[in-house]
Amino acid sequence: MEESEGMAMDSDAPDLVCQLDNVQGMVDALTAVRWKRQQDAVIELSEHGIVLIVEETNCLQAKVYLQRELFIRYEYGAQGRPRFGVSLGLFVDCLNTFSVPGHSSTIEIRYPGPDMQLLLKSVDSLDSGIYAEIRTRIPETISWDYNFEPTGSTPLTFTVKTAALKEAVDDLEWPGASIQITLQPSPPCVTFRSDGHGDLQIDFMYYANADLLMAFHCDHQVSYRYKYKFLRATTSNIPGSVVRENRGSKLTIGRGGLLKVQHLVSVARTSTAHPHVDSAGYQQPSRIAYIEFFVKPEEDEDS
Repeated sequence: MEESEGMAMDSDAPDLVCQLDNVQGMVDALTAVRWKRQQDAVIELSEHGIVLIVEETNCLQAKVYLQRELFIRYEYGAQGRPRFGVSLGLFVDCLNTFSVPGHSSTIEIRYPGPDMQLLLKSVDSLDSGIYAEIRTRIPETISWDYNFEPTGSTPLTFTVKTAALKEAVDDLEWPGASIQITLQPSPPCVTFRSDGHGDLQIDFMYYANADLLMAFHCDHQVSYRYKYKFLRATTSNIPGSVVRENRGSKLTIGRGGLLKVQHLVSVARTSTAHPHVDSAGYQQPSRIAYIEFFVKPEEDEDS
């Protein structure tokens, strides 16, 4: 621990030095918000962890929360909350070079380098070390306020198996279409409806599909439309681990129809049974990356 004490005394100490023992888990979490090849991301550092933000055309925003509990080492020495911009694709591709199939690779991430780079290096490589530098830039201002407010005293929310949600969105594809999402309290049901050259409707009945629609809270009917390409971005790159672990995704409709979609991605070590997994097979929160999407509606519809 002498090294960390020395770093704390050094005025040139980095804002952050952290180590993660499952690179693939981080790759999975970041890939979940990679809906096109060229994407700029903003990374914000804090004593609580790392947040990565991407957005598109003032209508879609996604956040990946990597809490400090995910890291086996997390030394934060910055004043305030540093922010910097990176290419998301470059960051993910770079992390992928550190991921060895069947082996939970440990990586060290440091910021900033001498020229404000993001520095990555392997710390447990079996034969040779890997070192990488990623150029950062001054971040663009996040263009819209995602301040999410509930519609009333009862949240309008439902939790559905992630695999079923992805399948439903994939099935509803029409070129240039919109997806109408309707929640109704009686009978409790969620409806996804697509209008294109024809129309297609998928219903999740709460009582009939309890294995798919795991939770449902709604005290009045609401209906909003969303651009298909934005809704599809929330599910198109869900990692296979989420489907294999049979996880659920939570969707909430807020004031004005703002849709929040939440996924959970495991960042636990894969080579051994991790003590954070309980007897029922559920990951404890300390080994989970939280993914949130915010999608603005196309238009309000009278309910």
